[in-house]
Amino acid sequence: MTKRMLIMLGCILVLVAGLAFGFYLHIQKLIASAPKPGPQTVSTIEIKSLEWRPQLKAVGNLSPVKGVDISSEVSGLVREVLFHSGDMVDKGAALIQLNADAEMAQFKSAEASAELAEVVYQRDKAQFAAQAISQAQLDFDAADLKMKKAQLALQKASLDKKTIRAPFAGKLGITTIVAGQYLNPGDKIVTLQSLNPIYVDFYEPQQKVSLLKLGQSVELNVDAFPDQLHKGKITTLNPKVDPASRNIQIQATFNNPKLELLPGMFANVQVNIGDVQKRLTLPQTAVTFNPYGSTVFVVKDDDKPNAEGKVQQVAQQVFVTTGETRGDQIAILKGLKEGQVVVTSGQLKLKNGTPVVIDNSVTPGNNPNPTPQE
Repeated sequence: MTKRMLIMLGCILVLVAGLAFGFYLHIQKLIASAPKPGPQTVSTIEIKSLEWRPQLKAVGNLSPVKGVDISSEVSGLVREVLFHSGDMVDKGAALIQLNADAEMAQFKSAEASAELAEVVYQRDKAQFAAQAISQAQLDFDAADLKMKKAQLALQKASLDKKTIRAPFAGKLGITTIVAGQYLNPGDKIVTLQSLNPIYVDFYEPQQKVSLLKLGQSVELNVDAFPDQLHKGKITTLNPKVDPASRNIQIQATFNNPKLELLPGMFANVQVNIGDVQKRLTLPQTAVTFNPYGSTVFVVKDDDKPNAEGKVQQVAQQVFVTTGETRGDQIAILKGLKEGQVVVTSGQLKLKNGTPVVIDNSVTPGNNPNPTPQE
């Protein structure tokens, strides 16, 4: 390479370096002259330590301890309806009386035959003691008496089936049966439900089996009474896991003195699995979940005053470790201290050092047991 070529290459490099330096100075000038972003309006909350009880949540179905659709075992014409829809009845209360004229006549005939057989047996027994009849005759009379008594019991059972009774105490449903209607065996008459106590059946994944035990405290609420919290206990754990869903069925029992909980309702269930603990708590909207971790923005005083000489508040991004959730709330396990002011809405406009203006006229929900809004 000749000396002339080296001189030309050096000139080119000097020219490129000069152009790059000039471009750098231009960029710095543009950055310096660019308007700084103004304060961003956000809502905030002071993080507090609240009582937090570890819970397992599920959706359950209410079912009666006893529930049945009452039907007739025999056919017959309805002579009398002895209840009204919605009645509370005791065990054994008569509900429907079917026409039993034929059964009553057969019962009285069997009753007369049994009484006659009893008289004959007692008379022959006295004659046998006087050695007036043989042992064979007395045995025949005894067997005849037993047969007549068995026929009487059969006729009484047939007669009793003509009166349909409540198999247990409970509340009756709505019926359409009226006097004069003909019933066939198996026809539904009315539903009978025992409502106090009442069961709730729900499922939990197999990974939670070690946390469940009999007698554990359970709470539930239903949409019909969203402000009421009912308390009960686990009374049964299914001895097998469903192979299709890998869930275990659990049954809890609840007192229902006001009969507000009805079979067929669905309920939001919480199983208490530990003692009450203190947890730093925030609304879930305060936490931004990212692939690289969960973050929140903390509001603090800026180290440098603004152009007017006033100390302004700025946002600082902080990584946190989150725990369980309940309703609108989430537990913060690491990264924050009680009393810090945390941004609950408006985070998308923020980065480290962004000035903020706090406006808490509208704030996100922070209810541990929120209810759906109509």
